[in-house]
Amino acid sequence: MAQLWGGRFTKQTDEQVFAFNASISFDCKMVHEDIRGSIAHATMLEKQGIITNEEKKAILNGLQEILQEVEEGLLRMTEKYEDVHSFVEANLIEKIGDSGKKLHTGRSRNDQVALDMRLYTRKQILSTDALLVNLMQVLLRIMEENLDTYMPGFTHLQKAQPVSLAHHFGAYVEMFRRDRSRLQDILSRMNYCPLGAGALAGTTYPLDRDYVASLLDFDGSTVNSMDSVSDRDYVIEFLSALSIIMMHLSRFCEEIIIWNSNEYRFVEIDDAFSTGSSIMPQKKNPDIAELVRGKTGRVYGALVSLLTTMKALPLAYNKDMQEDKEMAFDAYDQVQNCLVVFTGMVDTMKFRKDVMAKSAMMGFTNATDAADYLVLKGIPFRDAHGIIGQLVLYCIGENCSIEDVSLDKLKEFSPAFEQDIYEAISLETCVEKRLTKGGPSKERLLDAIAFEKKELEKHPALFL
Repeated sequence: MAQLWGGRFTKQTDEQVFAFNASISFDCKMVHEDIRGSIAHATMLEKQGIITNEEKKAILNGLQEILQEVEEGLLRMTEKYEDVHSFVEANLIEKIGDSGKKLHTGRSRNDQVALDMRLYTRKQILSTDALLVNLMQVLLRIMEENLDTYMPGFTHLQKAQPVSLAHHFGAYVEMFRRDRSRLQDILSRMNYCPLGAGALAGTTYPLDRDYVASLLDFDGSTVNSMDSVSDRDYVIEFLSALSIIMMHLSRFCEEIIIWNSNEYRFVEIDDAFSTGSSIMPQKKNPDIAELVRGKTGRVYGALVSLLTTMKALPLAYNKDMQEDKEMAFDAYDQVQNCLVVFTGMVDTMKFRKDVMAKSAMMGFTNATDAADYLVLKGIPFRDAHGIIGQLVLYCIGENCSIEDVSLDKLKEFSPAFEQDIYEAISLETCVEKRLTKGGPSKERLLDAIAFEKKELEKHPALFL
């Protein structure tokens, strides 16, 4: 059992207790961050005259060898080590001898793990943002290709007014742009280095914390040493942002699942992103969309778990905080995996434009426009609303759309109807005359696409 402590103990740790206390099975993910932080710490120790230049060189060479051997599979992080910190330090001492024991000077595992977690979370924020950019680019391409693909817009899952597929997808582009903005906010708040806070009260060694922060691409060092080792707000914030991303993906998946059903047939999911049934040969199931929808709860669970863990912890560090990693790391991975497969699924999806248009017409999505037509003919809106309601009731009974009703029949509902009603309630007219900013007309959508592309050009990726 490799431990970094034990001098004041008279007994070996019980094996079950050691296993219960250990975190190597999941904090091994942070080995790159642990070694990077250790390199920065050793560099600073030499700069401050706390270790010699020869000792620094030996430490840095040893750390780089450990990282290379880990990457090549020559050195394994087994359960004989308590955590990633003990793994790195034990192997460093084995490689370079007593000089390796000086690496931990002026440092506690409390500020060390706080640093590792910030570095790892920061990396995951950047990776998640890059995947959101990829998804938004795919959605913008689909928007450009479907400016005149007309479909019903919905409220309460009932057909409401006609829109275009481009307009519908544009709503999700907005959601994902807000998601990126949240990631940027989190990054700006969290990008301060906790190393040098020690266990909770700093250290008597003349550390240069700001120098370490600059080596690790932080904006500066944290202000309060107690908060430095006990803060996990940035993980909670990131899990919250990931939960919102998953909520957006889940909403999108729900619509794709509905649109893919036999009753709707708006879309066809590519075979590469579908599965079949073990017993029903005709089935083509939207399993990827369903799994993304299902994994949303898993990510929510990580957020609620960490909030619950942190809710009653006194200052400063407590072992409870070891529980910040396992489910958080899983959530980080799940969201990124979901973004990858969801982007691929949408990118290869086929749209049944004729079915969408027919659905819009048979769903009376142009009923509001028919009422507006009567208003322009001088009929008060409330009366026009009632007339069109009666007309819709008639069409339901006849199993036809408003466009199918003859002008003579329309005049039975109101003599204000003229031949121009048919053009006024065509899908194209209903969509294209909605020219208000944010509306579904082609003119406004081209403006929206240009705006989104400009935003992506200005912010192609998050930067430190």
